[in-house]
Amino acid sequence: MRGVDVSIFNEAVDWAALKAAGIDFAICRTGYGKSGFDENFQRNVDEAHKAGLICGAYHYSYALTPSDAAAEAAFCKGIIERAGVMLELPVWFSMTDADEYKARHGFEFTRSHVTNICKAFIDNIAPLNCGVYSNLSWLEDYIDWQTLGCRIWSAQYNTEDNFKGYMWQYTDALQIGGQTFNGNILYDKDAQPQIVQGVEAPVEPAAPASPQSVIQNILANARENANNTATPAATPTPSTPVKPTAAPSQSAIQSILNSARENAGAKKTAAPESPEDKIKNILAGVKKGK
Repeated sequence: MRGVDVSIFNEAVDWAALKAAGIDFAICRTGYGKSGFDENFQRNVDEAHKAGLICGAYHYSYALTPSDAAAEAAFCKGIIERAGVMLELPVWFSMTDADEYKARHGFEFTRSHVTNICKAFIDNIAPLNCGVYSNLSWLEDYIDWQTLGCRIWSAQYNTEDNFKGYMWQYTDALQIGGQTFNGNILYDKDAQPQIVQGVEAPVEPAAPASPQSVIQNILANARENANNTATPAATPTPSTPVKPTAAPSQSAIQSILNSARENAGAKKTAAPESPEDKIKNILAGVKKGK
């Protein structure tokens, strides 16, 4: 699947053009840090959905400590909840230092520290599904992604993906309809968790059986039981044709219906019942779960 990631910097996105160009999904920025809100988040998700795309979200991190990351997670979750949008793809924790904010503020560039920050965000944004976004060098040097056990969205602007995680950002110069986007490839086409603020989509119950199918099942079961208890006949030879089994007679049907009524615990009445009344009683018993 092909996709883009967008933020407020992508102005007046032509979502119909993206869909026509074969784009299947969009990852929309919620914001950044502990207070930076992306004003286009809700509109981007809504318009992407209207165009037929599925959506995820990402939050750019300025966290210097795990406690900062926990606060960012709470802020990000609040943005999504207030927007009331459905996200079919994960929320991504963007852990890089593109503007060198971390480097300017004494950030501890160690594998254990960076991994603990990622874990704090993942733990605190639950129950929303969450993954980690980062460039290849950070995934190799600073993030113990195996310990995190989450989905990974890797960034490597190249013709080949050396990481091959869940998703790959392969360019920041994808041209569609006169606009420029970050281009992404989602490898796992079947991985589309239905998330509405952490709640899975309900499963629709199966349709009830029709009255005709109930009667047919009763007759089929009765015939199968009769065949199983009958005395085995001699194996026919090619010169001895076998007569087809006759359809159940009216008396046989009535006998089956009477037996079904007795097994269902129906009460006998003084006046005889017509076949139509018997069938109605059986169906009434089936509907009541007898």
